[in-house]
Amino acid sequence: MYLVLIGWFYVAFMMAVAEATNSNGTLLGAFFTFLIYGVVPITIVGYILGTSARRKAREKAESLDLDQKK
Repeated sequence: MYLVLIGWFYVAFMMAVAEATNSNGTLLGAFFTFLIYGVVPITIVGYILGTSARRKAREKAESLDLDQKK
């Protein structure tokens, strides 16, 4: 899971570098390229892929809490 996100991050970073170093490119364009193609999708995909881990952690915490109350 994390390997795909790291790869996506790298590609988005390289797109931003290409935008910044292009003769018609700007740093502002590179920033928004990185933000829109990198940070936003990585955040959304990471949140979705981490749902099952968060659910398992919540269930484990609830079961430990119930065991302590007994």
